[in-house]
Amino acid sequence: MSTLFLSGGIFAPAVAKKVGRDKKNVRTRFGEIAYVDHGKGPVALFVHGVFLNSYLWRHVIDGVADMRRCIAVDLMSHGDTKAREDQDISFRAQAQMLEAFCDSMDVDSVDLVGNDSGGAIAQIFAARHPQQIRSLTLTNCDTHDNYPPPAFAPTRAAAAAGRFSARRLELLADMELSRPAFAAGYEHVERVSTETLRAYLEPLFATPEATRNLERWLIAEDDNSPTVEIEPLLRQLRAPTLIVWGTADVFFPLKWAYWLKDTIPGARKVIELDDAKIFFPEERPDALVQALREHWRV
Repeated sequence: MSTLFLSGGIFAPAVAKKVGRDKKNVRTRFGEIAYVDHGKGPVALFVHGVFLNSYLWRHVIDGVADMRRCIAVDLMSHGDTKAREDQDISFRAQAQMLEAFCDSMDVDSVDLVGNDSGGAIAQIFAARHPQQIRSLTLTNCDTHDNYPPPAFAPTRAAAAAGRFSARRLELLADMELSRPAFAAGYEHVERVSTETLRAYLEPLFATPEATRNLERWLIAEDDNSPTVEIEPLLRQLRAPTLIVWGTADVFFPLKWAYWLKDTIPGARKVIELDDAKIFFPEERPDALVQALREHWRV
């Protein structure tokens, strides 16, 4: 089970319920998109990755909401954002959804923050709509030809074989079954609460359609073209860019942080977080909060 999927977070049950109550929806040409919206000021748009949802960002949002109006979306087929079974939910489509979301929210520029596959989606959005990017922050994420990362191959194989659908009811009934799968994503998987697992996984396993959409997401891309084809555009991106990277990530090695820094003209620096893994925005939110506050002050 340990190679099937990753997720995580460290939260109290009451907070999980509060975040759910705070969620809003906006209609776009891609359907109703769910999001959380806290704070005041220029808009910061937070983008999560596969298996997660806007809940990923709550600690970070708490730390920067005095500086920014923080909007965190649920990507299509995740969290409270539904998707039809025939709907395109690829990286390219998700990036187009962000554009439509901003249009529907009447937001013309954002401080964009992405993690995991959400970081790849953020790169595509930023590369294709540079005029809307006030600043960019990338944490451990799919980059260039490291998509999909080799360590993720077993998860994709499981999705292709329909194993998530086959175990849907079992996983839905006992969230603890998913805990071993989180070890590659968290420094301290033993601290992840059952309520947090439920906040992420229950929407994905709630219905057969939702689980099939998860499997479709995982195998949506046949190659790395979505992230490779934007390289020429990234080389023209002059928006101030911050890169914060956990050094113990088995999916996205540190070299990709420096590839981004060398590729994006607006990149200022790489902040390395020793021993941090992919979901450090939840385990070490203070480090990202400090980096964002300094990045946005310039």
